[in-house]
Amino acid sequence: MIVICEDCGKKYRIDPAKIPTKGAKFKCKACSHVITVSKPPETVSETTQPPPAQIINQASEEKPIAPEPEARKDAVGIKKAERIKRTPKGLGLRTKMAFLFVFIPILFIAAAGVLYLWQLDTLASDITNTSAKVVTEMAEDIIQENARAVAKQCKLYLTSHSKLEKENYNTDPAFKTIAVQKVGKSGYTALYELPDANGIWRTWAHANPKIIGIDMSKLSEPLGKNFPGFWKVYTGVKAGTESKGYYAWRDADDRVRDKFMVCTPIEGTRYIIASTTYLDEFTQPTKQMETRAEKFFLNTRNIVFGIMGATLLLITLTVSVYGTRLTGRIKSLTDVADRISVGELDAEVEINSKDEIGDLGEAISRMQDSIRLSIERLRRRR
Repeated sequence: MIVICEDCGKKYRIDPAKIPTKGAKFKCKACSHVITVSKPPETVSETTQPPPAQIINQASEEKPIAPEPEARKDAVGIKKAERIKRTPKGLGLRTKMAFLFVFIPILFIAAAGVLYLWQLDTLASDITNTSAKVVTEMAEDIIQENARAVAKQCKLYLTSHSKLEKENYNTDPAFKTIAVQKVGKSGYTALYELPDANGIWRTWAHANPKIIGIDMSKLSEPLGKNFPGFWKVYTGVKAGTESKGYYAWRDADDRVRDKFMVCTPIEGTRYIIASTTYLDEFTQPTKQMETRAEKFFLNTRNIVFGIMGATLLLITLTVSVYGTRLTGRIKSLTDVADRISVGELDAEVEINSKDEIGDLGEAISRMQDSIRLSIERLRRRR
């Protein structure tokens, strides 16, 4: 059994079997401190108990115990090997700092950036879509009003020129100027007649003289698959009501684009005024605005991602550098504290900062000086 002096730390080896049940006392040879020894419970025996004097004499004759091997426990019950080699029981400080100051900010910044870009894209889409819709409606109204205005003009002319034959509508300069007017950039108006007794639809005033007086249903061959859409709007005035709608038309350069046509009956006659043009001639500015909005969105997205990337990189580098320095100083102080705990009182405490870490280093240094002075006093007392 090992007994340690509470004042100076000197160790004595005592046989537990020789300690009486009530315990014993003896003086430390180094500092004269009175040491009280209690008998361990497993060695209590009522039959054979030596007198306390024998215990005291034996304790005083015992030589101080030599320092035990490194693997054994010292006076405070901590293995020396355990002081030097520590295994982290949880997340390290750098890991926690990376999680708190890098990972979480990345999530919030990324979420904010994505939300901002989504709102910007939604706003740009709403603006361009709304603008395109408004311009389309305005263009349809313009084409419709144009058809109605030409119909009224033709009615006045035909009323005042009742002898003008329909076969001459396209050759009469005055009437053709009224019946065939420009709509938009490339559109025009035309005059055609309700079907005759044979159900044939014919055009009598048109920008293209080749189709004057022909059976309009024969256009199905050159128009191909685009003819049904055109024919539906063209013949939609059978009931004497206005007809309008979209149809695809092939240009001379074989480019197919959508046209909008309004067919308005000329009141009191069998004739119809058709006003048609490519709608993209009116919506082209909105298309250009949509293209500019898309480019602006892409540029903004790239700028936002660039700022986010630079910010996250800066945060990562800052946390990494500062975390490495902080944990390095803490580890250095921990190593010094471990060396002091195993008796290396000459270990140097480096203090390179004036913050809380520096305060901790100064506290360890003061503790080191205090331990050194205490040992010096004990040595003088011996």
